[in-house]
Amino acid sequence: MPKLFSNKRLIVILISFILATASIAFSIRILNYAQTPPYLLRITDDVISVSGYVVNEPSSLIKNGFKFQHELISTYDENKRLKKQIDELQQNQAKLAVLKRENKELKKELQLNATLSDYSQITAAVISRSPSNWQDLLIINRGSVNGVKKNMPVMSGSGVIGRVMEVNDFTSKVELISSNSKLANHFAAQITNDSGEIINGVITGFSQSEDALVFGDVSSNAQVKVGDSVLTSGLGGVVPKGLLIGKVSKVEKKDYGLSTMIYVKSATNIDDFSVVTVIDRTVGD
Repeated sequence: MPKLFSNKRLIVILISFILATASIAFSIRILNYAQTPPYLLRITDDVISVSGYVVNEPSSLIKNGFKFQHELISTYDENKRLKKQIDELQQNQAKLAVLKRENKELKKELQLNATLSDYSQITAAVISRSPSNWQDLLIINRGSVNGVKKNMPVMSGSGVIGRVMEVNDFTSKVELISSNSKLANHFAAQITNDSGEIINGVITGFSQSEDALVFGDVSSNAQVKVGDSVLTSGLGGVVPKGLLIGKVSKVEKKDYGLSTMIYVKSATNIDDFSVVTVIDRTVGD
């Protein structure tokens, strides 16, 4: 009985194999002669194609997602690196600009020192200048240990910018020539005109409207013209005579011609300097 059953099963398998082979052959024959595949075969192909898309598309999306994330991170890192390079470049450019400016000012001070061979000089750097009293005061990094003394004139570039008003061991406070304070110790100055006449006066402060120093206490008949040089007069015996302050930029009659207002353009930019020279009395005095 088991043997008979086994034989029947073998016969079924053989018949199934023959039918399957015949079906495949028949399908191939139909495909060879038909313009379009049979309806059942088309449905089968569509199902297989859609199934392949459903299986492959998620993996493709995941793969592309990881790729996009990697590229995004790489782009962020690159932008961060480039931003750092730009920041460093800007910092270096700013430092270079400061160094160029300081170098230019030092060259001016060297030229000034060469013209002031009759005086001893102390070169100093401006370390503090408050916006609230910008036209009045500043602090330099030289003091009594460096030979700085009270009332010594201070120059920058080729012009007088103030005088020492307070001395500490390592720093000094400078009162600027542009100060409008009534308590300021103003500079005695003089102008020599084309006729050789000397006009004495005092630098009384600074005019914001004219962007110039004010030369006051001048008689109404003073013969002064634009371009005349203004120097320290040396009156008072504290500040040496002949230090350049600036040049006359405007002459204006006041009080119906009874007085004369003279404006002086400073020989240096009194709003923008970082290196100064403190002038001692004439050597040998």
